Amino acid sequence: METKIWKISEVNGVIKEVLEGALSSFWIEAEIGTMTVHRSGHVYMVLKDDMSQIKAVIWKGSRLAESLKLATGSKIEAFGAVSVYEPRGEYQFTIKEVRLLGVGDLQKKFEEIKKKLQLEGLFDSARKKKLPLLPRRIGVVTSPTGAAIQDFLNIIRRRFPNIHIQIYPAAVQGVGAEKEIIKGIKFFNKSQTPPDVIVLTRGGGSMEDLWPFNDELLAREIASSSIPTISAVGHEVDFTICDFVSDLRVPTPSAAAELVIAKQDELSEKIGNLYSRLRSVIALVMERARRQLERLSGSYVFKDPLRLIYERTQIIDEFKTKLAHSVAMRLEKESSNFEKLKAKLQTLNPTNVLNRGYAILQEEATGRIVDSPNLEAGTSVIGRLANGYLNMKVLSGQIIEDKKDGK
Repeated sequence: METKIWKISEVNGVIKEVLEGALSSFWIEAEIGTMTVHRSGHVYMVLKDDMSQIKAVIWKGSRLAESLKLATGSKIEAFGAVSVYEPRGEYQFTIKEVRLLGVGDLQKKFEEIKKKLQLEGLFDSARKKKLPLLPRRIGVVTSPTGAAIQDFLNIIRRRFPNIHIQIYPAAVQGVGAEKEIIKGIKFFNKSQTPPDVIVLTRGGGSMEDLWPFNDELLAREIASSSIPTISAVGHEVDFTICDFVSDLRVPTPSAAAELVIAKQDELSEKIGNLYSRLRSVIALVMERARRQLERLSGSYVFKDPLRLIYERTQIIDEFKTKLAHSVAMRLEKESSNFEKLKAKLQTLNPTNVLNRGYAILQEEATGRIVDSPNLEAGTSVIGRLANGYLNMKVLSGQIIEDKKDGK
């Protein structure tokens, strides 16, 4: 039987087929021993534990590595599969997903705390306090040896060198750091000369480094502070619970310094502009008042003050004359109407008929007007004349026929 002579490429191909077919994708825990980000965007690294190491690659993973701040010494959890690089006869771990070791639990806890405090209203904008335009004192809770406070102080000195800065030294990383930060906030709130604003600051770091600023008790202390607070923790991509509960969140310590106090020359220019506008407004008001005074001083009211009184007296006299004339006209009209009614009543007066020789007959017993001869003989009748009465008795009565009507 002839012995088969293998080529290297064939050996590597078989190894590739066997190895990649035997292992499916899985999670591994490791520490980054070395890491190189190629200009192509691929990330090459060596992963290790206490006993062994393995090469690994993240295809097009430069942005992912940057967002996670991956570096030599980072402890990670990676999901992927073993692959063989045939040209070199090397095998490597191809990473499809990666996360910082323990970040999964921390992220879950972060979301739980965030949701709880948000439901309680600690993040509501309505409860946030307004920052002073130009604070006289600024309280800073941070590590006095960190780079963050140096950046902060440098900008403050350039912008407004005479502002009073008080630093409360506190750990900003590690176990118990949140308790020191809480003490700093309480210190400033109980101070006899409290600052106008409190700044919590530190530089960037991993989620574990920034974890003290996600503490629930610290968040509640910030919310209960009577002094406005600014959170300037980490870099622009970093977010902590303190950012959400503080009255203002800025991306960096430098930004906090720039925001908490305006430039001296900018304020001076603003005050100068306001002063100029005020002078212009006052000058305009004074000019209007002067013109109005000149117009009024030329009025006859000032030259002859009694003239206005005389004019009003003349108006009253004319009104009295018109009123008297109207009253006289009304009286004359009513008097004429009265005479007409009087004449009409005299015409209708039945006693006027008696003056022409007529008489009005009434039954003596009843006083009823006699308008018909149908009376019994002997009935007493009174005849009313123009100048007296006649007592009469009926002898007989007779109806006179109206020959015209045939009666």
